[in-house]
Amino acid sequence: MKQSIITAFLSKTQDRFSEYQKPTGLKERLEIVQKIDGVTGVEIVFPYETEEADSTKKLMQDMGLEFAAVNANIKKETKWVPGALSRPKENLRTDAVQMIKDAKDYAITVGAPLVTCCPLSDGYDNLFQVDYQKGWKYMIDAFAEAADYKPEMPLFVEYKINETRVNCFLDSCAKTIVFLKEVQNTATGITIDFGHALLAKENPAEILALCEQSNIDYYLHTNDNDWQFDWDLIGGSRNFLHTVEFFFYAKEFGYDKYFTADASPRIFDMLGFFREHAEMNKAIWNIVENLDRDKYRRLMHEEKHMDLMQLVRKEIYRL
Repeated sequence: MKQSIITAFLSKTQDRFSEYQKPTGLKERLEIVQKIDGVTGVEIVFPYETEEADSTKKLMQDMGLEFAAVNANIKKETKWVPGALSRPKENLRTDAVQMIKDAKDYAITVGAPLVTCCPLSDGYDNLFQVDYQKGWKYMIDAFAEAADYKPEMPLFVEYKINETRVNCFLDSCAKTIVFLKEVQNTATGITIDFGHALLAKENPAEILALCEQSNIDYYLHTNDNDWQFDWDLIGGSRNFLHTVEFFFYAKEFGYDKYFTADASPRIFDMLGFFREHAEMNKAIWNIVENLDRDKYRRLMHEEKHMDLMQLVRKEIYRL
């Protein structure tokens, strides 16, 4: 498996109550990545930490690292705090689309395989706050325009049930599939964040199968939480069997993109945190690689439920 890290988490972060870690520049963040065995890539946030494309490309090459993705941040600017792609004001939507287009240009220059964005501010907090039908249509049209621009660079969208809005418009995998079907561009996909799936009360492995069946491409973020809040914990630390099944289906479906750590060390030692995350992922991936997946799928088809539970106990939990 190929592992990467969102570079924003290799610097200072903050929530409503405190700040964590010390600020770092891009070079420092990449130097941290170099110290983590098994991590060879980064997802970099555009335009706030990308620096100039040619110099960043050279820096990555010199360090022997690859781009997993370029993340177009269409929620940071003050003007987009109430929403970006779904706003009634056309100029605000146009500006958001332009940022995604600029991120595509940057990704092409540096050689990244895809652009992703997470429109978390597009949604609502109060009832009778937004026109649902128009907001949905604005989002479809805006995203379609961004997707149509230089379609050789795929555009992925990440969903989340809430935060920063009480209700995000793209709040589940199924709804995001409907959204992309409306966009009608094959050079698109879904960024599936393991923790966001849990928050939406989804089974992460099942939604991989849903995307496969719907012919929707996907890119994966790894982390963990308690199903209540997006804690971005070390993968597999809370939901071990869900993570095994998630990797099982990723392996079964031939997933070949990066598994990107969307995880936050907060109070923990940063280097130790990401080393453990990478080691946990690798260990679980090794378990999956050693399973007879044909046997598991055959027993599913035959509905041999207790035989499967016995295999899970012996081969996965090793009890």
